[in-house]
Amino acid sequence: METTKRCDAIPATDGSSIANLRAIVAQLRAPNGCPWDREQTHDSLKNGLIEEAYEVIEAIDHHDDAHLSEELGDFLLQVVMHCQIATEEKRFDFDEVARLICEKLVRRHPHVFGNINANDTEAVLKNWDQIKRDEKGGTESVLDHVSKALPALMRAGKIQNRVARVGFDWPDLAGVIAKIHEELAEVEEAIEKGNPVHLEQEIGDLLFSVVNLSRKAKFEPELVLQRATNKFIVRFQKLEVLLKKRNLTFAQSDLAALDLLWNEVKVGEVNS
Repeated sequence: METTKRCDAIPATDGSSIANLRAIVAQLRAPNGCPWDREQTHDSLKNGLIEEAYEVIEAIDHHDDAHLSEELGDFLLQVVMHCQIATEEKRFDFDEVARLICEKLVRRHPHVFGNINANDTEAVLKNWDQIKRDEKGGTESVLDHVSKALPALMRAGKIQNRVARVGFDWPDLAGVIAKIHEELAEVEEAIEKGNPVHLEQEIGDLLFSVVNLSRKAKFEPELVLQRATNKFIVRFQKLEVLLKKRNLTFAQSDLAALDLLWNEVKVGEVNS
């Protein structure tokens, strides 16, 4: 049996795109709105928020302005949805969210809106961290408020950046490289001893040190690994093509044969 779907007119707004978006979301959440939108909660939207953030990053990586504009819109929708849910529950609204971030930006940029001098990024970040500590009474750790929900690489990098700003950092890359060699030796020792708990801990220490190398070299660890993973995918798919062209399968090829094909793929990248 066919049902007729009704589409009410978009509520009148002050004409701004933001106001229009808020009105549309409010109507989607209204009793006569969309069943899916009405069912959503802060918790149910968490995964969508993460996915939209990564799609924004992908659009940035592709240098595609049209795609980026679209994905930023999808991300903005997530923000407006959360604000609408809170509005309905009489907790806070979009205007309060905007007001709070405006106040925070002014408060934490005294070198722009006040009389503090900060001539480079390092000085800006140190001021920012000090202002945050002062806001909390000056007693909190420099590592407080680093979200535990961050991806592991991002969280490790952020922690390392925080401690580096207060001087807990290697003076150069050589110190980081030496630490990586030290941690790798401890991994090898744990393997020899056959202690899986110890091995897991040492692998973690090694990963943490490699993240520190990326940070110290001024590369974002999460993006570095993403790009390395993407490169591996491309190479592996080329290896699959080579196998097919030569009427081979993985089952018919030992590791030495596969390694030769892998090197052939890499050489092809250099020569292309």
